[in-house]
Amino acid sequence: MFKMASKIGLAAALSITACSVFAVPVVAQDVELRIGPDGVRPVIRDRDRDRDRDRYGDRDRGCSPGEARAAARDEGLRRPEVVRATSRSVTVEGMTRNGPDRITFANRRGCPII
Repeated sequence: MFKMASKIGLAAALSITACSVFAVPVVAQDVELRIGPDGVRPVIRDRDRDRDRDRYGDRDRGCSPGEARAAARDEGLRRPEVVRATSRSVTVEGMTRNGPDRITFANRRGCPII
């Protein structure tokens, strides 16, 4: 009787263990190992940037002159005109109620004000 109970207990333990192995939640991995001339390097992927790269291509979207003019209009400038665009900033001049004014935007996606 003891021998049969031990076999049943062992079978139950094995079946519970087998079921728990399949019930482990799947975890997505964002780390990738690359082997190159400078050795093995971990690469951490940014899914949002990868998705945007697929959508817009490999170009880095900055603040275009049209986007800068639209953002300046949203900030209250009338007749905005881009007077200077560098790799780091876009400067827009226009008129407000108090006279001429200038707004400088960062040359990044979304045109944040500097």
